[in-house]
Amino acid sequence: MLKLEAKLEGADQMKIRAVLFDLFETLITEFASGKRKSNRSYDYQALLGLSNEDYKKEWRARQEQRMSGFFPDYRAVLKDILLARSLPYHDSVVNTLYEERVREKQLPFQSVEPDIKRLLDSLKNRKLKLALVSNCTEEEVKYWQDSGLAAYFDTVIFSYEAGCAKPDQRIYELACSRLAVRADECFFVGDGGSNELEGAERAGLNPLHATWFNTFIESKYKKLTHPNELLQELD
Repeated sequence: MLKLEAKLEGADQMKIRAVLFDLFETLITEFASGKRKSNRSYDYQALLGLSNEDYKKEWRARQEQRMSGFFPDYRAVLKDILLARSLPYHDSVVNTLYEERVREKQLPFQSVEPDIKRLLDSLKNRKLKLALVSNCTEEEVKYWQDSGLAAYFDTVIFSYEAGCAKPDQRIYELACSRLAVRADECFFVGDGGSNELEGAERAGLNPLHATWFNTFIESKYKKLTHPNELLQELD
């Protein structure tokens, strides 16, 4: 009984020194009014000789390898898909698809919500350390530096560069190591995709479920419906 009481007392006295954030659907969103901001309408049958359904199947089958950097870039993914399907690889077609994907992924960075910037300003004013931990590929974050968000963060971890992706415990540990904080001194804030909240908990962090952009994922974790609610958790 005494041990349990001591543990609870230690938890009450825990001081949060850092916040780790997910990127897509947490700090920025690819959607507006329930629809994608991009006009995604590719005819993969005409472009690659692969039906849209088969393309999506092959793309999803490589999710883990894409996020972990096994494939160095988008072109390498397409090359692997086409090779698996015994289809020809044409540089011009693949380059066109790559450029379109970069443009598509640029859109969320062009309209960061004011509430997000106010939250980050408040966290920096409180002298908290901030880390970005994002499952992504090279072309998805090409415009990160132009978003106005980069300056807020003490460290940025993109999964394709780190060689591991959420919910792998190593990616959270890497962020904590770079910030020089213990896992239990950190909040992890994310929309819950890729089982990132469960991964954060296993790594010893304190997960918070951001639902201000994405309301479709269920979790057992404390839900935040507005960025300001994170500040309340710190008070």
